Amino acid sequence: MWLMAHLTTCLWFDDQAEEAAQFYQRVLGATIGSVSRCGEGGPLPAGSVLTVEFTILGQHFLALNGGPLFTPNEAVSFQIPTDNQDATDRLWGELIADGGQPSQCGWCRDRFGFWWQVVPTRLPELLSDPDAGRAQRAMAAMMTMGKIDIAAIEAAAGAG
Repeated sequence: MWLMAHLTTCLWFDDQAEEAAQFYQRVLGATIGSVSRCGEGGPLPAGSVLTVEFTILGQHFLALNGGPLFTPNEAVSFQIPTDNQDATDRLWGELIADGGQPSQCGWCRDRFGFWWQVVPTRLPELLSDPDAGRAQRAMAAMMTMGKIDIAAIEAAAGAG
């Protein structure tokens, strides 16, 4: 039988793997694990960081300094649930700080190019409301937003 302990998402960086892991530690509470460095004859100068392992909310990541060959795009994003508007505001602001980019419907790009969906836990409840009209009004309100404003969506849906 073939078993696996967990999946690990590999994030490709030009040369910012360690900086990114430290950023995710500060912003998202990531736990940094092992850091591997190149030896003589490796793909990077000896002593350079090659990989950094870290975990966010139980999800395992490997940050790889692979050079400029690949860059992230919106085809892959990470959804972060938030408990309230204050948490949504804080996380959104920190992810777009220092070169990140806001987008729409709760999406934003961090300064390393990776895409995040900052989603208050109340949002999926409103979008799946048994009252189809209420759910549609919630969806219409969300579609006008960058950062999610849950009070505005509740007001538009008539679900306050």
